[in-house]
Amino acid sequence: MPEPSKESWLKEAEKFYKYANFPNCLGAVDGKHIRIINPHNSGSNYFNYKKYFSIVLMAVADSNYCYISIDVGSFRSSNFGQKLYHDMLDLPEDKILPGTTGPALPFVLVADEAFTLHKHLMRPYPNKTLDIEKRTFNYRLSRARRYVECTFSILTNKWRVLHTTILTDPDFATDIVKTTCVLHNFVRRRDGLKYNDELLTFDLPTLPNCNTSRLSYAINTR
Repeated sequence: MPEPSKESWLKEAEKFYKYANFPNCLGAVDGKHIRIINPHNSGSNYFNYKKYFSIVLMAVADSNYCYISIDVGSFRSSNFGQKLYHDMLDLPEDKILPGTTGPALPFVLVADEAFTLHKHLMRPYPNKTLDIEKRTFNYRLSRARRYVECTFSILTNKWRVLHTTILTDPDFATDIVKTTCVLHNFVRRRDGLKYNDELLTFDLPTLPNCNTSRLSYAINTR
């Protein structure tokens, strides 16, 4: 998938602010387990915390329920993730949030608690005992993040092979999953939004929480 230009990122940020009321948002990130058969001589390499064998589809989705970037494996080790964490993406310059006088804040992707907080990757505040401002932030972040959840749901309901265990080796299963994502984008852009697309739900298991250190800059941004 082609990497978005700075102009494309800015247009996407405008849409996320319009539809999800989350400013400076470039997209939503999530990962989902896709069931596969037990690979030969793989040991526990593909055995997940839900106690079945799987590969992990990592994806960044836009506000039109299309994929901006996909990979199979961990987000940090993916080509897109490496560029994000090393500030190599062509992202827009920091911008003052609407209705404020500053300071200028970075553009971000939104994710859940399984991801590491970063200058360009926002996750919700932890714990349940939060003040009203932090609860409001978490609510708005959740609204923006549901775009990637809905994108996964649309994908799995369109391409039924993802509803079942994929009966191939991991490499071929990876090719199948990536192909469905490319076809998903093609169909979305050809047919447009169906009224019931965002209502679809399919309970693919989410990723476990990762206890990793946070950057102080990202904490202050949040």
